Amino acid sequence: MRQILLLLTAILLTCCSKDSDITAQTMAQKLYITIDNQTQSVTLVDNAATQELVSRLQSGDINVTLDTNGSFEIWGPLGFSLPTSNQQITAQPGDVILYSGSNICIFCGTNSWSYTRLGKIDGLSESELRTFLKIGQSNIAVKLSLSSGMTAINSVGGRCSEDGGYYSLNGQKVENPSKGIYIRNGKKVIL
Repeated sequence: MRQILLLLTAILLTCCSKDSDITAQTMAQKLYITIDNQTQSVTLVDNAATQELVSRLQSGDINVTLDTNGSFEIWGPLGFSLPTSNQQITAQPGDVILYSGSNICIFCGTNSWSYTRLGKIDGLSESELRTFLKIGQSNIAVKLSLSSGMTAINSVGGRCSEDGGYYSLNGQKVENPSKGIYIRNGKKVIL
């Protein structure tokens, strides 16, 4: 009898939980979504679907064409299937979702359905998401990648030449610099 009561209590607590109460383990690996040369990062949930997606992305970027569905998401086929762990959830703005095992949905609104959660776009408001996702348009070219496509120099190491010369970002001396970014006397210079 005690085991039955514990089981019923566990079921009741599980059924009464809100989607926002469910916390998922996240991956250290980020996903990057690029639309019209604008890139946003996605914090991925750690599950079988995201692990397979990351594995596929390690071989190269994935390009998909998505369409607006109503005014709350863009979605379309990935071109392959991923493992599912569907749950009845209410997707929120910024959620990146796997639908039916082979479709990706990116939300700027809400919708309740049985989905596999992939992740969430970092730091955009609902209106910023609508603009980024091109809500209302069709045939939206979307690139999924493991790299933001941007690089940066965080510091200049080694011996800094203070000879007044211009150096390229890979450290080669440039005799006649044209427009661009250079290093001069250990500092970044834009011509």
